[in-house]
Order: sequence, then C-alpha cells, then structure tokens
Amino acid sequence: MANAPIRLLIAASGTGGHLFPAIALAQKLPDYQIEWLGVPNRLETQLVPKEYPLNTIAVEGFQQGFGLASIRIFGKLALSILEVRRILKQGNFQGVFTTGGYIAGPAVIAARSLGLPVVFHESNALPGKVTRFFGPWCSAVALGFEVAAKYLPRAKNVCVGTPVRAQFLDGAINAPLDLAIPDGVPLIVVFGGSQGAVAVNKLVRESAKAWFDAGAYVVHLTGDRDPEADTLKHPQYIALPFYNNMAALLQRATLAISRSGAGSLTELAVCGTPAILIPYPFAAEDHQSYNADVFTSSGAALTLKQSELTAQELQSNVLNLLQSPQELAKMRKNAYAIAVPDSAEKLAQLVREVVET
Repeated sequence: MANAPIRLLIAASGTGGHLFPAIALAQKLPDYQIEWLGVPNRLETQLVPKEYPLNTIAVEGFQQGFGLASIRIFGKLALSILEVRRILKQGNFQGVFTTGGYIAGPAVIAARSLGLPVVFHESNALPGKVTRFFGPWCSAVALGFEVAAKYLPRAKNVCVGTPVRAQFLDGAINAPLDLAIPDGVPLIVVFGGSQGAVAVNKLVRESAKAWFDAGAYVVHLTGDRDPEADTLKHPQYIALPFYNNMAALLQRATLAISRSGAGSLTELAVCGTPAILIPYPFAAEDHQSYNADVFTSSGAALTLKQSELTAQELQSNVLNLLQSPQELAKMRKNAYAIAVPDSAEKLAQLVREVVET
C-alpha cells in the first residue's frame, strides 16, 4: 500500500469559470485518483469527464437577508458538511481542492475537521466572500491575479494564474476555423462567457452595420438565452449559441468584445487577443470590473461600462481600433504579457507540495 496513488477530492461546481480550471488541474495529476464533488443539475454533470466519479450534495448560497429561508439553508449546509465528511472518510482522501462557490464551504469545513489539507483556487482579482472567509482556513490559496492577495491578508497566497482548457495549449489553437471567414479580413469575436450576454448582444446588433461597411466579419456567440439571437442577417455575420474551438477563434480574432469573467480573460490573454471588455454589472460585488481593471491598466484591453454604453459609442470604439493596427499590436503584446500558459502545471505543483507533505 506504500505506493498507493494519492486520492484527491475536487470540489468545483456551477459555471465554466469554476469547472474549467479544476478540469485543467486534474489533467495535470494523472497519477492521482481523483473524484469530484458537485451539485445535482449543474454544469459539472455535463463537463466532468467520466474518468472522475461525481459525488453530489445539496447546497445553496445566501442570496437574501436572514429569515426562515436562511434557517433552511443553514440546515442544508450542516447536512452537506456531514455528507462531505462521510465521502472523505469512506474514500480515504488525502486532500481537497476547490475553486470556490457554494460548494467550497462544506468542502473546506469537512476537510479541515478531519485534518486534511485544502488548496483553494481564486481566479478573480477581487476574491469572493467565500474565499475571503475560508481562505485563512486553507493550506494554500492559489491566485489568478497577484492583486487579489491584498484582500486575503491572513491566507497563505501563491499566485499561479488561472489554468485554461487543454485546447488553448495544444495544436488546436492554430487549427483552421470551420467558418466561412476569408483570410485577411478583420474579425470581431463577441462572447459573453458560458451564459451569454443579452444586453451586449443587443448593442452589437445595433452597431454591426458600420463594422460590416468597414470590411469586418463578426462571429457572435449569443448564448442560448437571447430571444432575438437570429434577428440580424448579413453575409459577414455569423451568429452561434456557442463554438467549441474557442482557442482557434480567439487566435484568429482581430478584436474581441467580451464580458470580463476570469475564465474569459485568461483565454484572451493566452491567445493574445485585444479586447473591449464590458463587465457584467450584476456580478457579485462587481468583481468583473476589478478583473477588467487588470487588463485595462496593463494596456491589453479597453473597458466600457454597460450602464453608460450606447450602441454608437461601442460602434465608434471598435472602428477606432480596427483603424489602428499599431494600437492593436500593442494590446496583443500586452495581453500575452499577462498570460500564464503554464498555470495548470504551477497549480498542480502547489497541490503536490501541500497534499504530499
């Protein structure tokens, strides 16, 4: 039994921003026996590869003030902690890794109550409330952005960047696109993260004619929640709910228009894609604006505030950049400078150091 593989429980749930870095880490620990902790009916049931057994618990966050609903949520939390303790003990796990969100609370509490080490990855420039509360409990907090450390003064912080999906680091990034886009034309890629962005979609459709007149093509990833997704028709416009080969698409893009979730920004940086960022204004504690500030202050992106943004302003900002190849080249160089392509390796090394010592 001395050579038995290390057993690691990964607690990651809900969105691509939580799941993709955790999957990238798992792929860098091929000698570990890994199981997953998630929530029923969330994205992990689709994204977590079959080689990682999925355990699910019922847990939810606090979205309102204290009241009867809070008592029910506390009850669920207590039960979920007991369930995670049972999973950890029965599975003889030697450590826990989490990317935050609702799932992190019971995972961290259960692990620490059993004396197990925990590595917490925080991808945002402004750490979430869960990270700020539980960070000091953890053996290490891995940061996506160095600036996040100032919000976690009592945690053991290590900046490793945020891991990206494997497609961004292999040959797929230079693969030809299976889209009808001529070589050499400017390409604007619009995407709103894993859940789309209806408000951004509307602004783009109102702005696009001027971009077409300038010779640009637009690939618009609308998500699946926009009832007007099919209302714009033009030979230079391609609207899709999603697109699988984002690595090749962003590498080909002249300019991206995007939300500023940490996962999207990581992908933009690795591909060196200049961007106009429109932070999601209802993100918890406005954390997307903090993320965008990192890119804007580094000269890799331009940030526009949704509440003040008109179609005319978006239209003119895009045209100004399309007509400024030197500025785009500078932004591309600055984006590459932010990227941490070996983030998954750095995170895996940190997990090994924490779990195996």
